[in-house]
Amino acid sequence: MMPNEMIYTRFERIWHWVLAILILPLLLTGFEIHGDYTMLGFEQAVDTHIIFAWALMGLLVFVIFWHMTTGEWKQYIPSSKNNLMAMLRYYAVDIFLGGGHPFHMTRKSKLNPLQRLAYLSLHVVITPVTWASGLLYLFYTSWGDWGLEGLSLTVVAMVHMAAAFAMLAFLIVHLYLAITTSEKPFGYVKAMISGYEKKE
Repeated sequence: MMPNEMIYTRFERIWHWVLAILILPLLLTGFEIHGDYTMLGFEQAVDTHIIFAWALMGLLVFVIFWHMTTGEWKQYIPSSKNNLMAMLRYYAVDIFLGGGHPFHMTRKSKLNPLQRLAYLSLHVVITPVTWASGLLYLFYTSWGDWGLEGLSLTVVAMVHMAAAFAMLAFLIVHLYLAITTSEKPFGYVKAMISGYEKKE
């Protein structure tokens, strides 16, 4: 057995867990604003949602800066060196038959080919759509000043809700895979707490 390898830096682990702490109340208050259930009441849900949204945007601006200055953004770029078909086969068949994992994580290459595509879509599609639609929704009274009178508030709200559902789907799949696909249950969750990945 090889010694454990440091995969996730302290800063990565901190922003990862703070991100989770901010996203969960955003989803809960967002669905309450949408009318799916009542817990805080509409006005308090809106106020809470806005506070957490600004906190999330502040965190993500800082995280984007960190990714750009450290070169960590390269982790999300699909690479021809990684075999996408082998990963698809692993998740569709081999994982259930005890087949070996075709990807081995290192500090410089943390994400397998499917993860790269998933995180890339999160960073360049889901998150920007969520931000843009949320900010438009928040400042809809200024649309006339910005020359956006033709926009439909209903359409913007539906786009924001669709992005929220996409984020929720990503979160569910992310948690499921983090808990169930490592050598030991919760292995990847433990790695995101300690920073170390066990090497066989």
